[in-house]
Amino acid sequence: MKLLFKGGTIVSGDGMKKLDILVKGEKILAVGEDLEFRDAQIVDVRGKLLFPGFIDAHTHMALEVSNTITADKFETGTKAELAGGTTCIVDYATQYPGESLREALNNWHKKADGQSSCDYAFHLALTDWNEDISRELEEVVQKETCSFKLYMTYDTMVDDETMYEILSRLKELGGIAGVHCENNGIIQARLKEVLKTKGGRKDVSDYPWTRPKEAEAEAVSRLLKIAKCVDTPVIVVHLSTAAGYREILRAREAGQTVYIETCPQYLVMDESKYSLPAEEARHYMIAPPLRKKKNQEVLWQALKEGRIQTIATDHCSFTKEQKMAGAEDFSKTPCGMPGAEERPALIWQFGVNENKITAEQMCIYLSENPAKLYKLYPWKGALIPGSDADIVVWNPDTEWTMTAENQQSACDYCPMEGTKIRGRAEQVYLRGRLAAENGRVLEEKGGVYVHHGAE
Repeated sequence: MKLLFKGGTIVSGDGMKKLDILVKGEKILAVGEDLEFRDAQIVDVRGKLLFPGFIDAHTHMALEVSNTITADKFETGTKAELAGGTTCIVDYATQYPGESLREALNNWHKKADGQSSCDYAFHLALTDWNEDISRELEEVVQKETCSFKLYMTYDTMVDDETMYEILSRLKELGGIAGVHCENNGIIQARLKEVLKTKGGRKDVSDYPWTRPKEAEAEAVSRLLKIAKCVDTPVIVVHLSTAAGYREILRAREAGQTVYIETCPQYLVMDESKYSLPAEEARHYMIAPPLRKKKNQEVLWQALKEGRIQTIATDHCSFTKEQKMAGAEDFSKTPCGMPGAEERPALIWQFGVNENKITAEQMCIYLSENPAKLYKLYPWKGALIPGSDADIVVWNPDTEWTMTAENQQSACDYCPMEGTKIRGRAEQVYLRGRLAAENGRVLEEKGGVYVHHGAE
């Protein structure tokens, strides 16, 4: 079975070109002008843009956290991703204390295998570190995953000595770490201070004060100094502040290689959400928190200048009922929001439509760069011969409204409820098969696991 996409405009980081795409089975067979194949089924995409399937390299599906588990397991979370145009995710498998790395990966395979509607790979969050883990890391990097996660806060955090040792080992093996940068000491001290001075932590408007921009900036600075001692690149994930960004610029000026990921929520929402009535305000409790609006301008400008490498979701969804765990103490609220389905549309609407970035840059941040950074390229992130036929047919003129009622996520609210969008993933092809159309998933559980080791 061959499919011939005719009349569309291919979007890549190098520009936009009106080219046809021939697909055979799961792969792209040819790309060129005015292609003709007698036995191919024609897909008329005149007036449409063709993006490589988007990649979401920061998701938390079926994550056990805050005495609960995320609302979206792989079944619903990947349907949400696919509906919005994302054809591959890189989810955070977590190694819990006492587990080997293989046990951790096996646990995540049990959650994901046979349940995913888009393709999926894993990062591995390291929380336990010793000589056995260090030895095991070699095979994991070579055979399974080249990317890892380190936390500088939470009960999964690593100290500076462990951070140094892990970064050194990853440098030897050709792996890389993405790091959640917040100063845990500042957060804990301010949580105590709110409890002491206000007699409780019920007012959600106090939440962002407990995780200030300085907590992110200090942790970014400390991470980069450790990475400089090791002389290895690192990734700062979900960057939310101008203060943290300035620390990265200083390190880059001194010759360090630092990659940056940010998220739509830090580009389109701000901390005024925490002044809403408490029940609604808790829906927006994420970590790092939403920031003052002025940070958005800095992050958008950095994207325009190509100084940020990727835009991911940090999709970590909880229902309204789950969020109620923080009714009497906001610190008990499970932190996280849905965003899997919304990401491409939000970046298109508030980025491309408002001339903050170009369509080509959207392709770079949502497809090409994550594929390259996590060694998925050129099978993912490109529309070239030999690549997987992950194709997003984007209609720039479709007008629609975001609502919880129409979303695929198991979360029962939409953070951007009522937002009007012009532009949509009209058709989403996963390895050559039409899997979603205008927000409806047509083929479920067709995703496969993707190795992205250093080999």
